[in-house]
Amino acid sequence: MDDSDHSTTLAFVTRRRLLAGTAIATLTWPFQAKAQAAELQAGHDSPDPALLAWQEWKTAALRTEALCHKQQRLETRLVREIGFPQTTLRLPESGKTLTIFSPDTVEDICGSDPGIADLRAKAEAELAAHQARWDAVDERIGYSATKQAEVEAGEREQELVEALTATPATSLAGIAGKLDMIFHEGTIWEDDNEFPQPQIRSALRDLIRIGQVLEPNTFMPGGDREASQARRPNSKA
Repeated sequence: MDDSDHSTTLAFVTRRRLLAGTAIATLTWPFQAKAQAAELQAGHDSPDPALLAWQEWKTAALRTEALCHKQQRLETRLVREIGFPQTTLRLPESGKTLTIFSPDTVEDICGSDPGIADLRAKAEAELAAHQARWDAVDERIGYSATKQAEVEAGEREQELVEALTATPATSLAGIAGKLDMIFHEGTIWEDDNEFPQPQIRSALRDLIRIGQVLEPNTFMPGGDREASQARRPNSKA
């Protein structure tokens, strides 16, 4: 395995959330303080369900990011103290030295060739010893456990993204909550081909509905487009 494989490993472990925490950490809109006024303005006495969904999503998002940063700190510590498990293998025929990061690569390169059986055994033993050192420190500091917790928290966060998207807002604060979620998630899923169109469409429907109640004689931008899409047989909600 050459250096490009090492780069793939680094890309996997560092991942996409490296700087994503900045957005949600700095966006502390005063939803709670203004929620009641927004709800009264919209003519509702009960809390906006979208605002409640936003609060649940925000809690999950903050937990995901906290675990992400913890995982990154532990990963950096592991790499600094132990280094990614690897060994080198010098091929006798070509004289080329390869850096190996997995037993599968040793198998692919050496196969069952008896002429390099000793080299294969040496490479496998060195790789196993390095992996054992990594695993020992990993267990002691809790890197893999934190990484798994981050994955689970991220899955929960995405479930709440879908739930918030599907929850009609009854106040301007609820719509603002949806837009806050869209902004935050957009800093993470830049390579997603669909996001944030469904989420923006959901917030736009809410804004049009509430705006038409508050200002029934005012044209609401996007209202004609939303109505047109609703009449299409194959339109996506």
